[in-house]
Parts: sequence; C-alpha cells; structure tokens
Amino acid sequence: MAVQDIVKYSFKETFSVSTVQFEKACTIDHSVQQNAYSIYWIQEGSGTYNIDFESYTFNDNVLFFLSPGQVFTVDSEQIKTAYKLTFVRDFYCIQTHDTEVACNGILFNNIYETPFVKPCEKDTQKLNFILESLIEEFQQNETAQYDMLQSYLKQFIISSVRVKKENHVIKEDTETRLFKDFSLLVEQNFKTMHTVTDYANRLGLSPKSISKHFQKLGAKTPSDFIKNRILLEAKRQLIYTDKTVKEIAFELGFNDPAYFTRFFTKGVEKSPLQFKKEY
Repeated sequence: MAVQDIVKYSFKETFSVSTVQFEKACTIDHSVQQNAYSIYWIQEGSGTYNIDFESYTFNDNVLFFLSPGQVFTVDSEQIKTAYKLTFVRDFYCIQTHDTEVACNGILFNNIYETPFVKPCEKDTQKLNFILESLIEEFQQNETAQYDMLQSYLKQFIISSVRVKKENHVIKEDTETRLFKDFSLLVEQNFKTMHTVTDYANRLGLSPKSISKHFQKLGAKTPSDFIKNRILLEAKRQLIYTDKTVKEIAFELGFNDPAYFTRFFTKGVEKSPLQFKKEY
C-alpha cells in the first residue's frame, strides 16, 4: 500500500483539493468519521467502500459525496488516479444556494440514497476542466481568491448534480416532495421526536396519509425510516465516541437506557456493547 504521490492545495484550512497517484494503495486504511464535506473522484480504479455501514462496489470513473458525521471505511480498493475535495460548512454551505446544490441538496446530507455519481466522457471532460481551473486558482495569490475558489466548487457541484439527475430518475411529484420534507424533518429532530405522529403534526398531515405517500414510492414505512435514522446515529456514536450506552441513550431521547438497549438489539440483532466489540 505505498502511496506514490499526493499533492494537496489548501485555502485557510477551509477548502482543499488533493491529487493522488496510487499503484496499490488506498484513500484511507481504517474507518474514519467525516468532519467536513468531502468529494472523492476515483478516475481509475475499483473497490468496495463501506459508508454508514452499507457496502458499495465501484469500478472506474466514479464520484461519491460524504457529509460530516458519516462513517467511511475502505473494504478493498485498487486505485490508480483519484482526487479529493474537502470543505467546511462555512466555506460553501450558505443559504443563498439553490436547494439542489446546497449542502442539504441531492448530493450531500442525503443518507438515504446511494452516494455515487458516474459521469460520461463529456461530463468527465467538463469536470476535469473545472478541477484544473481550481488547482490553477489555488496556485495564485490574487485578490478575491475565496470568491473564485467558491465559484469553481459550485460549478463542480452543479455539474455533478446534473450527472446525478441524468442517470437517476428524480421525481418532483407530491409524494417525492413530501418524502424530502419528512426526511429533512427527521434529520433535524430524530433525537427528540420518535413517532410518526410527531412528524405528521409538523407537516399538517395524518400519520395514515404519510404512510400512503411512502407506500406509493415503495419506500420503507415512516416508522422504520425514523427507527433506522436513530439506529444509524447510535452505531456512529458507539464506534466513534467513548460515550457509554447510557449516555448515548439519553442523547438520542431515550429516558430509559434499558429500553434503548432493547430497541437497538431488536433493530441490529446485537446488543450495543456486542456491536461495538464486534465492529
């Protein structure tokens, strides 16, 4: 696993681009919990990555997008050429962005969809041009460099969103909008709101109506959706913090740690301590 060459360009520890040349190597050799937004572009190579405890296999020319808090593990890979773009929320995630290219858009903070985007040859050329412009700008020391770097990053994200929309059917009907609204509410409140009724009241709908919308989309039930988000956070906390099961239970809104343990064991088929030990 000898890394042949890594060149990193940074702007005030808020945005960076790394160009990586590998023979037999890996982007990381252990589990990492993301503390920033990251875009990995594997131009040549193949492998299997584990993101939030789900396994994804890829082969050549693929981009994938990670948000803060997500757990990223390399199961196996053989990479020849790769790029990594990393930025903090304050650098890019401002509310004036269009919703699709914001940090709560199609690519980021969307833990319910496959995080991969596979560009065609034409899209690859466009993304390469933007990336080359970015690297060139990093090497400048000119006025308004922040604005230029942010602009190129936004172009890269917009182009990636277009690729995603071309290759994945992204519906914009009532059911899909409701699903997005529901998922965003869950993301913001899963530590304090655990029932479908809680979210239904926020959305001004009945729990039965939300269940019907989910059924039309072929999605999990709203109750399972909430449960799975809580379990994902519990797994993250167990693996990447030193908090006790009791502390995690209270943080996730469970007044009774024993009930939390039963909830976790039923969902994962392992107790919290067993999961932590085996992982």
